[in-house]
Amino acid sequence: MPNRLARETSPYLQQHADNPVDWHPWGPEALEKARSEDKPILLSVGYSACHWCHVMAHESFEDAEVAAVMNRLFVNVKVDREERPDIDQIYQTAHQMLAQKVGGWPLTMFLAPDGTPYFAGTYFPRESRYGLPGFAELCERMAAVWRERRAEVDAQGEQVRIAFARLESRLAGGGARAADFDAAPIEELLANLREQFDEEYGGFGPAPKFPHPTDLDLCLRRYVAVGDGSGLAMADLTLTRMCEGGIYDHLGGGFCRYSTDAAWSIPHFEKMLYDNGPLLALLADAWRVTAKPLYARAAAETAAWVMREMQSPEGGYFSSLDADSEGEEGRFYVWARDEARALIGEDYAVFAARYGLDEEPNFEERLWHLRLAPGAGDSPPDAQTQARIEAARACLLAARERRVRPGRDEKILVSWNALMVRGMARAGRAFGRADWVASAQRAMDFIRARMWKDGRLLATYKDGRAHLNAYLDDYAFLIDAALELLQGAFDAELLAFAQDLADALLEQFEDAEAGGFWFTGRDHERLVHRPKPGQDNATPAGNGVAAYALQRLAALSGEERYRYAAERALELYYPTMREYPAGFASLATALEEALSPPATVILRGEPEDLADWSAVLAREYWPATLVLAIPAGALALPPVLDKPVEKDVPVNAWVCQGVTCLAPSRELDVLRRTCAQGAFR
Repeated sequence: MPNRLARETSPYLQQHADNPVDWHPWGPEALEKARSEDKPILLSVGYSACHWCHVMAHESFEDAEVAAVMNRLFVNVKVDREERPDIDQIYQTAHQMLAQKVGGWPLTMFLAPDGTPYFAGTYFPRESRYGLPGFAELCERMAAVWRERRAEVDAQGEQVRIAFARLESRLAGGGARAADFDAAPIEELLANLREQFDEEYGGFGPAPKFPHPTDLDLCLRRYVAVGDGSGLAMADLTLTRMCEGGIYDHLGGGFCRYSTDAAWSIPHFEKMLYDNGPLLALLADAWRVTAKPLYARAAAETAAWVMREMQSPEGGYFSSLDADSEGEEGRFYVWARDEARALIGEDYAVFAARYGLDEEPNFEERLWHLRLAPGAGDSPPDAQTQARIEAARACLLAARERRVRPGRDEKILVSWNALMVRGMARAGRAFGRADWVASAQRAMDFIRARMWKDGRLLATYKDGRAHLNAYLDDYAFLIDAALELLQGAFDAELLAFAQDLADALLEQFEDAEAGGFWFTGRDHERLVHRPKPGQDNATPAGNGVAAYALQRLAALSGEERYRYAAERALELYYPTMREYPAGFASLATALEEALSPPATVILRGEPEDLADWSAVLAREYWPATLVLAIPAGALALPPVLDKPVEKDVPVNAWVCQGVTCLAPSRELDVLRRTCAQGAFR
């Protein structure tokens, strides 16, 4: 019989609904059962696209003997880290405290009934190997520790609680003031990136290599702001090698989660929405700076993949594609040489030379995963050869579509959707693709209709049901996405929605005493710790995006509460950014705009004329400039945007910073020169 997880919306939890383990979802029922029976909790955290989560499930959670041990000794709780990032953050931090190393997924925690952890690990095999105990053996040991060494468990739990408290007290001890801000944390972060940079293959640090789009975005911004050529070089080489390498899907578009090797050749094959949204925006920006065809192609193919495979009929974007199919990681994506040759036919030789099939196998010593040779992306072949290569690609893609597809996690998360809305809207403007912008607008409309209830966001949606309190990232990322959409097509109602989100963010998440924003809202359930994340992880830090977006929203709305809340967040984190700059790129971006507030370009005129001007301006890379094309007759405008429309003048353009505006411009070329030269810098 299915267990309690069958009633959940999470595809990951539903994957475990038929386990013989008596799983509970996280919630009052499981916690009360643990308290009333004085049993420890076995907490397992994972997600549907996680390869090692599947391995542990097949080895242990589907095994009746192991399940019997778990059911006898523990209250077993399964958590989807994507639906409950609050729980995942807390216990990943606890894992690092207890195990003295970085965690991951699956995360395996043994907890006291009040949620305090007393042992932490990740993957454990069914039988002892890899220097790890067998999972059933570990369960017996951890249950014995709970029964026989309770005083030690309690003492360790107290130390964990103290350590959590120290995290916040150390953060709160800064005492910076906005008047003392300078660019030192930004420059120190860039210096750290230069130290970690791989000058041969791009990226930062050794394998495994992750994309780091927030760091690369800051690199591009500093190139424009202060002429930092090293920033451009780091961003350009990294993106080039990624687009050429196997982390990019050369048949279907989109990027995998990370590369297992330094050269970006063989990925971990899961595809995550949260990677592809920021990377799509980054490709558009890098193309605007470099005009590289490689970036335009990768952006077009990634946007096509998003609309084809990741957008639901209702409008929202699905979460991820699994790494595995038919029980094997990467099986959907890799090729046997003979299979590819038979499918492609006479064009095989030219295709093989371009995508590495004429070299030694690069996957498990017997198969090939496609990648371009270094430099090939920016040296396209002649038109006839390119046509033959495209025909071969289409042939392989059609054959791949007939394979058993990786699983798709079809839950819709606000925060990840917001990242993709921003990416599709930004890339759509840059490349003049109205269909990409329309896709982003559909997703935004879906969130407003189905996941915004009574002035609050709900975090997740699937099968017609939206639920769970939204988190800081949901609000912050969605405000940022709304501001990006407004630059594609001005909508006073969307601006008002962004302000509603900001008001809810301040009411629910702001720390009025110390500054900054908690990850969970005021009326969220009480957990053993309430995080206030400032460093970027796979996604940007909520505090960084909140500070950045609130400053920009203040410029458009004239609402100083937003700017003040952003300033206090920066004051909180500024000393830590000075001392430990790594990982603070999103807060560094917000700091950059606090030091030199963005310019706002306000275009007024008739829609047709505005469209012509907007299309030209959209191709420019001005990261510290917002461009709003507001048609004549637009109503309910904030005073800072309510600029007059002149008769007999097709377009009037104001360039403003705060309450200061330059004289209006009536010529597009004059406006472009003014913005390119940095009117207020």
